[in-house]
Amino acid sequence: MTHATAIIIGAGHAGLAMSRALTCRSIDHIVLDRGGPGHAWRKERWDSLHMITPNWANGLPGAPYKGPDRDGYMSATEFADSLERYAKAISAPLRTGVTVTRLSRAARCLRIETDQDLFTAETVVNATGATRRPRLPVLSHYIPTDVLQITTDRYRNPAALPLGTVLVVGASASGVQIARELQLSGRQVVLAVGGHLRLPRHYRGRDIDHWLDVCGISDERAVEIEDLSRARGLPSAQLFSAGPVDLNALQELGVEVVGRLSAIRDGKALFSGGLASLVTAADLKMNRTLQRIDEWVDRLASPGEIAAPDRPEPTAIAATPRLSLDLSGSLRTVVWATGYTPDHTWIDAPVFDARGGLRHDGGVCPVPGLYMLGLPILRRRRSHQISGAAADTHDLSILIGQHLDACRAA
Repeated sequence: MTHATAIIIGAGHAGLAMSRALTCRSIDHIVLDRGGPGHAWRKERWDSLHMITPNWANGLPGAPYKGPDRDGYMSATEFADSLERYAKAISAPLRTGVTVTRLSRAARCLRIETDQDLFTAETVVNATGATRRPRLPVLSHYIPTDVLQITTDRYRNPAALPLGTVLVVGASASGVQIARELQLSGRQVVLAVGGHLRLPRHYRGRDIDHWLDVCGISDERAVEIEDLSRARGLPSAQLFSAGPVDLNALQELGVEVVGRLSAIRDGKALFSGGLASLVTAADLKMNRTLQRIDEWVDRLASPGEIAAPDRPEPTAIAATPRLSLDLSGSLRTVVWATGYTPDHTWIDAPVFDARGGLRHDGGVCPVPGLYMLGLPILRRRRSHQISGAAADTHDLSILIGQHLDACRAA
């Protein structure tokens, strides 16, 4: 058995930032991870993936980006390399190759069981994030066995897929990027679109992340958001490092855009007829965000300093989008780009509500000493992003210190 004052589970960007914050407060801790810094970025991403946030936004506490291309977008492998360098720079007390199998309460501490050893700690920070397990719809059970099904964590490149038509299900960041790559490889791609978030890569001469940052949108506190539960469930925006990747851009490449995949029946995939409503809703949300940026510019920028508004054209779709696709025809592959869910099955503690949802207040769980990190809008809109690690780990390190002081006083 190994005891530490604090244990961090997960050595991604959030876990490493938390390690640095605890080190700065002289709090003894261990970081446990199944693969090590950057593992998921190397092993669970496709070959051509680049970050959708610019390099200047991908720095970590104490290590801002200092390279020659601030406005570029590093590859997934390059980001994995940066995490390894960061772990060494902060001397993170890593234990890699360790899979946590159970977390439970014990007398005056928390107990962490793993496939390697047993650990105890006064405090535990779960920094495994929200993208541990691909979300695979029940409909996947009804796809014919001769059609390859693959989730985004297993997709690598077009050459690894069989020849033929590809159905990509999901139009958030991963879905639209993979659809683009497959279409450019010579495949015919059908993209099934559900609820999605549209944003331009650049607006008024700047990267959209610049505006979300300087206008304060990314730093909105969770308590300031009217429908927090809904906001936490929003998909990632349709962004791509190389330029526009919204539905208009994809259709210009030849991607066929259809409605939400609603059923599999009689050997056919059936699509919802509500595509027009989905794209209209996405355009409305986008324009609300751009309006906030325009208002900020009008209020605070000098006349002529910023380029004029250049809002994207409304999303155009076919007058009568396809409503079904024969699964026994040319279709050979289904790519499920339907998002991810956190994996908290190993937590054996009273932190879940009646529906199985995780209960926390800004990352502070109802079990004393247990904290969450890296989840969507944990404390701010940017909480799950790389740039959100600094503020959240700072806040939680203060709360952890206060908890430890109270334990010692008791």
